[in-house]
Amino acid sequence: MKLEVLKNKAWECGFDACGVVPVEILTRERERLERWLGRGFHAGMNYMANNIEKRENPALLVEGARSVIVTLTNYYTSERQHPDAPIAARYAYGKDYHRVVKDRLFKLYSSLQEKDGRKITGRIFVDSAPVFEHEWARRAGLGWIGRNSLLIHPKLGSFCFIGVIISDFEPDSYSSSESRNFCGTCNRCVKACPTGALSPYEVNANLCISYNTIERKDEIPPLIKEKMGNRFFGCDACQDACPWNRGAVLHHVEEFASNPWVMTMSREDWLDMDEDTFKERFADTPFTRPGLERIKRNI
Repeated sequence: MKLEVLKNKAWECGFDACGVVPVEILTRERERLERWLGRGFHAGMNYMANNIEKRENPALLVEGARSVIVTLTNYYTSERQHPDAPIAARYAYGKDYHRVVKDRLFKLYSSLQEKDGRKITGRIFVDSAPVFEHEWARRAGLGWIGRNSLLIHPKLGSFCFIGVIISDFEPDSYSSSESRNFCGTCNRCVKACPTGALSPYEVNANLCISYNTIERKDEIPPLIKEKMGNRFFGCDACQDACPWNRGAVLHHVEEFASNPWVMTMSREDWLDMDEDTFKERFADTPFTRPGLERIKRNI
């Protein structure tokens, strides 16, 4: 299959960008991860230390793997929450991206099998397995990794979900990567972080508002509480400060339409909510990950 055919099929499946690169062993990325872990920057995310060898070598995830297909799904919206509403990261405005992106990846995966007329062996990943998604996206020519450690696409910016297919699929040609980093001397994302969690190209999860409001199970430290402001679920500070997001285009994904409850509920509305109401309003959304009790803790 030609590369352009693959990209067209990805577009038909609803993706905003797509690239494919051959499987390689990512020794440099493994070493960088091990240094990050050694500094304790993973905080309570102990799973980050698991299956490092599979992160380094995708062939250990998928036997006989030949290629890594990478997709981007834009989720940017210009909508803003009501001034009285506690602030959530934009990715939580709509449905859970894991399900939405996976559904599209399965469609793309099926279309590859139909086109080649043979069974392709592979697996699909959306932020839920030991995969260096950002590095594969960079290698696939979908952008560069910014100082906030996020992938930045030159037209879409950084408000994108990354989807990956690792398989024995082999296209006629591979994507050419742009290795240049276009952040230049800009340091706005690092300066914008309310808690100082960012150093260039690295995040200290212990200080990160997203980690503390979503992943952290015990009490949030007083230092983080003081600097969270009105944020209660995630944080977009570094992305909002990035000049490459000034021209971000609006998403076209129906499932990411803003949930009116997220946009308008006040602090008191959240604190007064019971479990049944929470499930009714926020089933199949990112809010189910921490659950209502931890959300109330954050607020």
